[in-house]
Amino acid sequence: MQGKIIKGIAGFYYVYTKIGLVECKAKGIFRKDGMKPLVGDDVCLEVLKEGTLTGSITAILERRNMLIRPACANIDQALVIFAITKPDPNYNLLDRFLIMMEKQELPSVICFNKSDLAGPGEQEELRRAYGGCGSKVLFVSADRQEGIEEIKSCLAGRTTAVAGPSGVGKSTIINTIYPEAHMETGEISRKIDRGKHTTRHSELLVLEEDEKVEDCGSYIVDTPGFSSLYVNDFEKEQLKYYFPEFGPYEGLCRFSGCDHVHEPDCAVKQAAEEGKIHEIRYNDYVAMYRELQEKRRY
Repeated sequence: MQGKIIKGIAGFYYVYTKIGLVECKAKGIFRKDGMKPLVGDDVCLEVLKEGTLTGSITAILERRNMLIRPACANIDQALVIFAITKPDPNYNLLDRFLIMMEKQELPSVICFNKSDLAGPGEQEELRRAYGGCGSKVLFVSADRQEGIEEIKSCLAGRTTAVAGPSGVGKSTIINTIYPEAHMETGEISRKIDRGKHTTRHSELLVLEEDEKVEDCGSYIVDTPGFSSLYVNDFEKEQLKYYFPEFGPYEGLCRFSGCDHVHEPDCAVKQAAEEGKIHEIRYNDYVAMYRELQEKRRY
């Protein structure tokens, strides 16, 4: 029998199948091979006892892709949610997430929530900052249920990893899209203006079923909130290729192989000074470049 892992907790895996949700343990061979089942995995399983919904995972089918953070497999795209305000967005964290997805060759949709709390000037500034980053940008208000249909349209027919830091309204948006989730929604701490962690493990939710279980129409993978991400598994010289808005200026710098940080007569730096590349994106690039540069010294 085949199915798809929708949740994994404390060594138990819950597999969505034609006969229902089967609680499974993974065979020891996976530990021996250093392979761990992930939410989103398509698996083979055997039911341990006729008439029960308990079983054992016997094989993990070939993965299209795999993410370490958030931990999930077979993803078509990512929906990353940040608040426009309360809490203010951490742009460096957002850019790190976009780089992680770009490195996996996965498209991203950026969703800025709490648009009802922000003025049109703030939205326009974010649109300018991220309009050239290669990701679709949405502005929504989960509390007012504004922009939800546009999110649903982006999710249709895809398996989407939904991620974002705590307190940005991720759980509220998922509850609105998928009321059956009954997810706990965290309140923002008034003292520190940050949210409590309400999602403690990745979980796959079936939004729209297809006739075959192993090929359902629409899934979302809800993932735990994050507060930091490290982009350090490639060389600093590669970093510029993960900023699509730099593309039109490549080859126009005075020196070939320009790092867009230290060299004079740099077309990218000039574009940033002229506002053609937003300062948020360029400043984050410089910060990450120097982080990678410092890392290589040790």
